[in-house]
Amino acid sequence: MEHGRELAVYIHLPFCVRKCLYCDFISGPYKEEVRKSYVNKLLWEIDSFFSEIQDESIEITSVFFGGGTPSILPATEIERILCKLKEHARFKNPEITIEVNPGTVASFSKYLEIGINRLSIGMQSTSDEELKILGRIHTYEQFLTTLELAKAAGFKNINADVMYAIPGQDYASFEKTLTACANLDLTHISAYSLIVEEGTPFYGMDLDLPSEEEERRMYRGVARILAQYGYKQYEISNYAVPGYECRHNIAYWTGKEYAGFGIAAASLIENRRYTNTKSMEDYLKTKDYAELKNLRTDCEILGPRERMAETVILGLRMNKGVGDGAFYDRFGQHLNEVYGEAILKHKNEGLLKVSGNGSIALTARGRDLSNYVMADFL
Repeated sequence: MEHGRELAVYIHLPFCVRKCLYCDFISGPYKEEVRKSYVNKLLWEIDSFFSEIQDESIEITSVFFGGGTPSILPATEIERILCKLKEHARFKNPEITIEVNPGTVASFSKYLEIGINRLSIGMQSTSDEELKILGRIHTYEQFLTTLELAKAAGFKNINADVMYAIPGQDYASFEKTLTACANLDLTHISAYSLIVEEGTPFYGMDLDLPSEEEERRMYRGVARILAQYGYKQYEISNYAVPGYECRHNIAYWTGKEYAGFGIAAASLIENRRYTNTKSMEDYLKTKDYAELKNLRTDCEILGPRERMAETVILGLRMNKGVGDGAFYDRFGQHLNEVYGEAILKHKNEGLLKVSGNGSIALTARGRDLSNYVMADFL
């Protein structure tokens, strides 16, 4: 069978019960009438996008409902969005993920019924005190109840988000969270360091944050501890039981096309990259697609050099790194021809490993200093 044009789809649902103290995503506790109007506008945007692109060969390989807390929307609204996508493109056995927070899902069985096959649950910590510090609305016990209900309904592919370097957290508390999470029979764990972003409530607070060395120790501990439970690190912050790596995120890291719908959603279509407006008011009041397109930000046409740099930088996030053969097939040049100086420098520093066929990947120490390495490929 002839392969079509593969597309990953991201749907941004910016609704939450209450915004967490560290969150810098475009989200908020919008009223029900706003949520209804927003879903209708999303459907319109999807119609408009596919009408403009006019490519019947598109096959959707993944759909990711992110937020906010997408699970506070009724499942029937999620179903409307999936049905709209099916009107315009073939579904190629897609991975369909929805982010959920404990206590916000009415029926996991309904999720399975409408085609969702992967959950991402925001756990963050097993310590109720740490959850309270973060401004989370749930307890660890509520997370366990949510997980139990999801498994009972039949969900097999479940991710939990874990956060470390939380204010007041020490290594022992972090290790307790991670070990407990590893024992929950999940297929995927995402472990992120807290980053205090400007514009968040945390930014103006005097926080008792772990030292940089302690944070690095926690990061190293993630891979070591999870490996003991059968989780394999496949990306800087992501660990999975083999075969359960997140296909949607891999599409981003390997330079596949993706279309984002909703406010602040980013897209990469062919060599065009852009981000939708972050303003809910502007998004809802647009009358035609041209007006919505004019509100986009970060619009750029990526030339060959920019695509090369992006391919390497995103590819290095993954443990397998960047294949020289695939790079040559895409750009007609070998990695060493374009980035020989940077590759040699970081190989000599012990931060990059280079295989016999010219492929490159970060070493364990290189992952500690990934930003430093990647800067040389810009």
